[in-house]
Amino acid sequence: MNVTIKDVAKAAGVSVATVSRVLNNSATVSVSATEQVNNAIKQLGYSPNFLGRNLRKCETNVILAIIPSTEHSFYSDIIRGMQSAASEKGYDILISTSNSCFDIEMRKLNMLFNRTVDAAVLLGTQIDADTLNELNGKYYIALCCERVEGANVLTVTVDDEGGAYATVKNLINLGHRKIAIVSTAGTALSSKDREKGYLKALGEYNVPVREEYIFRGTYDSDNGAMAFDGFMSLPEPPTAIFCISDLLAVGAVKRALTCGYKVGEDISICGFDNISLSGLYNPGITTVEQPCYEIGRTVVTELIRNINLSQKSDRRITLDYKLISRESVGKIN
Repeated sequence: MNVTIKDVAKAAGVSVATVSRVLNNSATVSVSATEQVNNAIKQLGYSPNFLGRNLRKCETNVILAIIPSTEHSFYSDIIRGMQSAASEKGYDILISTSNSCFDIEMRKLNMLFNRTVDAAVLLGTQIDADTLNELNGKYYIALCCERVEGANVLTVTVDDEGGAYATVKNLINLGHRKIAIVSTAGTALSSKDREKGYLKALGEYNVPVREEYIFRGTYDSDNGAMAFDGFMSLPEPPTAIFCISDLLAVGAVKRALTCGYKVGEDISICGFDNISLSGLYNPGITTVEQPCYEIGRTVVTELIRNINLSQKSDRRITLDYKLISRESVGKIN
């Protein structure tokens, strides 16, 4: 004999509506009532028909997370944080990759358009601001890690400019005045914000900006090595190199060691992100730690809040960074 929600309500001594609220993780149910319902569910062996319930509510309790690639460990803690926050609210995270391709992103978002998922989080999106604003008017979406200029969409990022500023300021305080930067030529605003932080620190301490000390390529670690070769071939090479990502820093450190330089003594190199490799590398790489787990938790928590509110929030949430000092950076000789 199938146990129904009415049977659970009768056994728990509460209304059917209260049982329903408990099943939906509603905060409006008292602790004692929740315990009564959960005990009745266990005793009766009740199994909710979530599929039927979701079809009636037009909800799936699934959030789609579109990431550019699975190759970078940087995303793993963000996804872990997203899954943690989602699980607490009775949601699941569905992960998909876009290979940083606009067409693939839009194809993945068909799951949102046809209600296969309730909402979507875009990490490093290629979608323009106008399209994002249009989508946000009809669906529940959020941006994570990368903001998009002009997009009035819930966005959670780290303080990229502040982190870069703190890193370069630290180099200056250690006596460095010839400081290069390895950035990217793409449109990612995180890269531009980190460049702004670099320039802000130089300007504040009256350190000249030298065009030959600025390299822009891709995020591939080979570009870190290429930049290092270019900088060290200059008549007046830099004494420190700030890379806007740890992958670029790893490439630069590896090339420096291959060429016989003592990293942290002959040349200082630092990165951004604090991926696991930066701490495992020898020498350990000075970097900026992003609160990846907290970024993931925050974006999902706020997105679910939007789903449950009559009016969406489109605020931008900027989380703080932490400068991690390791052996790859030293005082100027």
